Amino acid sequence: MMKHIFTKGTNKNAPTLLLLHGTGGNEQDLLPLANMIAPDANILSVRGNILENGMPRFFRRLAEGVFDEEDLVFRTKELTEFVNESAKTYKFDRHNVVAIGYSNGANIAASMMYHHKQALNGAILFHAMVPRRGVDIPELSGTSVFIGAGKRDPLIPLEETKELARDLEKANAEVTEYWVDGGHQLVREEVEKAKEWFDLTYRS
Repeated sequence: MMKHIFTKGTNKNAPTLLLLHGTGGNEQDLLPLANMIAPDANILSVRGNILENGMPRFFRRLAEGVFDEEDLVFRTKELTEFVNESAKTYKFDRHNVVAIGYSNGANIAASMMYHHKQALNGAILFHAMVPRRGVDIPELSGTSVFIGAGKRDPLIPLEETKELARDLEKANAEVTEYWVDGGHQLVREEVEKAKEWFDLTYRS
């Protein structure tokens, strides 16, 4: 079981939003983002099960930018199965789940797409890294991904974001990149662009 919040939306056709916080965050953090992007959607907001120096995360890392791959694979499976169970518990369409993740949360959302077929119908990845290299990514036709990134992000080199986008495109995902001039912090402009993308992708 993962600590979480579920709120039922007013639009039964809208995707269920899976909210995944950054390091040191919790299941409350991204609720304002969800309300900006899709206020009428179901929300499943999850807290990471790992603690790093008392800060919640979704998987362990060995150092800054160096993931514990064994734990990443285990935690990705754990989260995917939790979403499967939640779909039954809360009676939402498991095939219509869009993740919104920031930093560590975006990394595990990307990992879900890298490791599990049809784990997500789409994703908004704010400041994500390549979760794992050398894996065969499942077919992602029909999966739409928005990547928000900072041109001067000290944690994620520009080329790493480009590699993530290329990986997803090679698996036939529809990828939209949006770059801001800033660093690793999430800025309002990105959220507004993500909302525009969401409306075009899921409401038109």
